[in-house]
Amino acid sequence: MNLQLLSSVLSRFTLFYLFLFTQGLQAQPESWSAVFPGHKVIGNLYYVGTEDLGVFLITSDEGHILINTGLADSTALIRDNVESLGFDLKDIKILLTMQAHYDHAAALAEIKKISEAAMWATQDDTRLLEDGGFSDPHSGRNEIFKPVKVDKIISEGDVIELGDTHLQVYEHPGHTEGSSSYSMQVRENGREYKVVIVNMASIAGNKLANKPTYAGIANDYVETFSKQKNMDIDIWVAAHGSQYGLHNKYQPGQLYSPDTFVDPEGFIRLVKAYEAVYLKQLAEEQSKN
Repeated sequence: MNLQLLSSVLSRFTLFYLFLFTQGLQAQPESWSAVFPGHKVIGNLYYVGTEDLGVFLITSDEGHILINTGLADSTALIRDNVESLGFDLKDIKILLTMQAHYDHAAALAEIKKISEAAMWATQDDTRLLEDGGFSDPHSGRNEIFKPVKVDKIISEGDVIELGDTHLQVYEHPGHTEGSSSYSMQVRENGREYKVVIVNMASIAGNKLANKPTYAGIANDYVETFSKQKNMDIDIWVAAHGSQYGLHNKYQPGQLYSPDTFVDPEGFIRLVKAYEAVYLKQLAEEQSKN
């Protein structure tokens, strides 16, 4: 897909999110709750989410890390996927999220209660998690998911250690003030893979210059695009399966291959496409000031 076409697709994605936040959560797409099989991405990283909402399990002998949930009613689906891969939801020790929006965080409180895991989050997303999205500029001062207590603040450069897993934290603000990504090294079949669970800098209804969604948002996007374009990546996954081409790369039932999700060029293309959407919207907003 060329950049012009991809930018057009992402613009429509942004308009859809704006519609969601202004017209109500009942407008959510079916793919956000549709069942999708749990599967191995590479090494100890597994996909346990829905057809489009990326939920990721990182396993270890000392317990597991779960990144994201889906909607409020997604716990049973996530549990089924985790168990289908031979693991137990109760063995989760650390909960993380990539962005404190309801479509990725609404079941965190329930899973935290079941597993007794610790919730870790960036400082700026902690506020949203603990007030159920009430302070999210998009939410209109409404609690839109069950609040979850954050047990530990994480920030850029931190390394989360659990068993043999060493997960590095990146702050990639823009989509939310506290958006975050995570990377780790995986060795499989004699090769080292650089793996990133990345939060893409989608505009998604945000305002940049004309009554900005939050102070400093335009600069946050610039810094995130710059940092992401300089990341060294072999394999990447994202908060939405549609963002990283999940359904083109993986078909239910296919045999596992460590190279299924190798796609460094695709990552750079998508970052540049989001950047093009950002620049177009910024110019349009500035022209109206």
